[in-house]
Amino acid sequence: MAEIQKVQDHEEAELNRRQFIERSSSAALAVGVLPTVGLSGVVRADEAKPVAETAVTALYQTLTEAQRKVICFPFEHELRRKHNANWKITEPLIGSDFYSVEQRGLIDEIFKGVTSEDGYGRFQKQMDDDAGGFGEYAIAVFGEPGSGKFEWEMTGRHLTMRADGDSVEKMAFGGPIVYGHGEGDSVAGLPGNVFSYQVKMANTVFQALDSKQRTNALVAKAPTESDVGLQGVKGEFTGISVGALSSDQQELVEMTVKVILSPYREKDVEEVLSIIKAGGGLQKLNMSFYNTDYNGDGDLGEDGEWNIWRLEGPTFVWHFRGQPHVHTYVNIGQSG
Repeated sequence: MAEIQKVQDHEEAELNRRQFIERSSSAALAVGVLPTVGLSGVVRADEAKPVAETAVTALYQTLTEAQRKVICFPFEHELRRKHNANWKITEPLIGSDFYSVEQRGLIDEIFKGVTSEDGYGRFQKQMDDDAGGFGEYAIAVFGEPGSGKFEWEMTGRHLTMRADGDSVEKMAFGGPIVYGHGEGDSVAGLPGNVFSYQVKMANTVFQALDSKQRTNALVAKAPTESDVGLQGVKGEFTGISVGALSSDQQELVEMTVKVILSPYREKDVEEVLSIIKAGGGLQKLNMSFYNTDYNGDGDLGEDGEWNIWRLEGPTFVWHFRGQPHVHTYVNIGQSG
């Protein structure tokens, strides 16, 4: 009888876990956590959009020599490798008289080209809230579009975005990117924040873990948010190994990856997924949830919803800091 009871208890626990995961997935869909992502597919961007790199070439061709001296650099210039949550790569603002109306339109087309439809809207709201709009950001061009390696980069408050036409080999997005949003600052749930849904999605993974798994996944203190160097196959990663999770739990991690990629264009999403695969697949990632950030600030609202988390593996780092508001640093590539 005791053995029968053990089997029944195990079956009941397994049923409860599966029901929780199903509810988590349904809840994610209900709150808009999956804005443009299918559970078995990748983001489908609007195929009618102009190719971003084509617009970069068109923009470059319109630049005067005076403009090029200010915003154009050699491809290997050190500025191309920089990433930060609050900086401007060059002085002229997109909305200033430095650019013509045509050039500002081309810059907008580039930005549309590197985002999904959902992402474009989210980033526009973020820029409006954090800096006063798209025109308050700055760009630079590295290399010579149309005749060799090149990269377009856009920076400003809570944003670093790139388009490189695969000039940077085996690196997604052309190098590290940054996104964030200041709304909901220091308030539990980050009300009004366009990326708060990513906190909720990541926490569906944590809620699906059993007590032992949660102990492994919860880490005392987060690293510095900008510390996203790729460690390669010999790296040491904190948190819980995705490969050690059940198939249902792994599905939630996969869903989380697709959700956080949803603001970006299909081409970049596919490159990210191929790089993850080259690094051994989803099973080689670790997921960490942090009690405090690197400053010692704890769980926002003390509500058990972990605002600071990190997905990391040999070829992939996605560090999400949602305390006191969102700062996210991303680095994905095969060069360790």
